[in-house]
Amino acid sequence: MNSQTQYDKRYSFEFFPPKTDAGVEKLKRVQQELAAKSPSFFSVTYGAGGSTRDRTFQTVTQVKQNTGISTAPHLSCVGDSKSQLGEILQQYVSNGIERIVALRGDLPSGMGASIGELKYASDLVAFIREQTGDHFHLEVAAYPEMHPQAKSMNADLDAFRAKVEAGANSAITQYFFNIDAYKFFVDSCEKRGLDIPVVPGIMPIINYENLVRFSQMCGAEIPRWIRVRMESYSGDPTSVLQFGEEVITSLCQSLLEMGAPGLHFYTMNQSAPTLAIWDNLDLS
Repeated sequence: MNSQTQYDKRYSFEFFPPKTDAGVEKLKRVQQELAAKSPSFFSVTYGAGGSTRDRTFQTVTQVKQNTGISTAPHLSCVGDSKSQLGEILQQYVSNGIERIVALRGDLPSGMGASIGELKYASDLVAFIREQTGDHFHLEVAAYPEMHPQAKSMNADLDAFRAKVEAGANSAITQYFFNIDAYKFFVDSCEKRGLDIPVVPGIMPIINYENLVRFSQMCGAEIPRWIRVRMESYSGDPTSVLQFGEEVITSLCQSLLEMGAPGLHFYTMNQSAPTLAIWDNLDLS
């Protein structure tokens, strides 16, 4: 963890593109409440196979204009051609976007083996550098508990190395609850000479059923003690929120004390759970 302590702490919040007019109005309120905390940046997700491409672009530009805070679109290469990706990049350059979260992306159902011209996130990072030079600060994903499709932890670390060597500036992790997994991942990167900030991704616990579903999809382990406590609060959403706030606050506090270079909150387009953790940590 020694190399991570050299970086200034940075805090950021992630949104997803709203699907309804009500969702758009809600996000306007949420982004203003979170903008008051002066984050380093916001990020906006990108659906499987580019399925939210237009809404991602609209959300990114709207958030940036409304808050004045740097806003980073997620961009994945699955399902898109180089020409399509090049057009998207030029749109972002033209609109003053200076940060991108570069991902391989997930295949949407029905796409089969059609994965586009770029196969891996490292290919996308290299393509962005080829097309736009150093215009963008490039974030990439990191998986302290291993990517669910990786053949081994070493293979996953090799994939991470490829992204760093292709030109990634920093990384955001998949959310996790096991601090040792994060520490071991960062230490393993250090041993391989991969010296970029690896910022922990933080998932506030809002709904236990949704957390279980998300975790099964992304390979994040929910420790048994958290599962048992959550299951005991079945039908009591207030207790779920209170317990979740306590667990995630403690996790964040420990990460910052051990030298993590910041925190990236997966807000699920809600402000209250994230703000409660923020205030508990006294980050302002």
